[in-house]
Amino acid sequence: MRTMTLRKNAPISDHPLTVVDSTEPTPGLHELLLRVQTCGICHTDLHIIEGELAPQKLPLIPGHQIVAKVAATGSEVTRFLQGDRVGVPWLNQTCGACKFCSSGRENLCDQARFTGYHVDGGFADYAVIHEDFAYAFPERFDEVHAAPLLCAGVIGYRSLRLSNIQPGGRLGLFGFGASAHLACQIAVHWGCEVAVFTRSPEHRRLAEKLGASWTGNSDSQPPHQLDSAILFAPVGNLVHSALTMLDKGGTLAINAIHLSPIPELTYTQLYYERTIRSVANSTRQDVNELLQLAAAIPLNVETEVFALTDANRALRLLKESKIQGAGVLVVSE
Repeated sequence: MRTMTLRKNAPISDHPLTVVDSTEPTPGLHELLLRVQTCGICHTDLHIIEGELAPQKLPLIPGHQIVAKVAATGSEVTRFLQGDRVGVPWLNQTCGACKFCSSGRENLCDQARFTGYHVDGGFADYAVIHEDFAYAFPERFDEVHAAPLLCAGVIGYRSLRLSNIQPGGRLGLFGFGASAHLACQIAVHWGCEVAVFTRSPEHRRLAEKLGASWTGNSDSQPPHQLDSAILFAPVGNLVHSALTMLDKGGTLAINAIHLSPIPELTYTQLYYERTIRSVANSTRQDVNELLQLAAAIPLNVETEVFALTDANRALRLLKESKIQGAGVLVVSE
């Protein structure tokens, strides 16, 4: 089978992903063998490829927003049949027994393993997944538009919840890529006033199209203080900007698996019971809730499509903020 394989961490400009002909994986008793149709790309892939996240496995097939058809099933599988369409997100496996798993916080499991990081992912013709960590998709989304829901969509949804934004509240989004453009639509659906902060004129136009009530640069001042804010751009300096615009009692949720250093804060920036919290991974409940909500709204998933073998270029464009919405690799029809 074809794969885009990472053998050594390097800048994406060096084209570190290479086409490799690998052996098709074999599913275990409770696993699905998947014929990959599409796989989304995101900044986490960049952090893994460029070594900003400590390597867990090399060589590695990245990719953690997989849409696929079930090609074969292990002998003990009960949830899916051959030919079913399923999705595979970032969370690949948990222990199911620790204090985090037992309290609805499996995203924090110490033994968690992640797709395209600890185990091979979706930049390939085939992949495997335990049936308990695969998801059925709403019919209204085709293979291209379904893929970004599995990371961009679900982590944006979790960020909204952790930001404590309430229906009708004022929300700020800092950065406007794949995740933010979906979170924006959910917030608008909840009746929120959404302010979007981004350097890109194209991204500001997209935000306005999707219902943002105000757009500007990160140093621009919106008409009102924010009840909640989400930082999508992995830029620590923006924490200062967000706190400056956050009202008393507001929450800033940082949606980043890797973030550049946050400069020293003054206590006055944090005072008046403002809260800063990180967003770490997601749970299976998050995925199920997001997929239902995405179909009900329904979410408009903006995508740019690339061939599997064009993964290096697609990720370079993502790094340069030159992709509108979400980038998706098409692996097979």
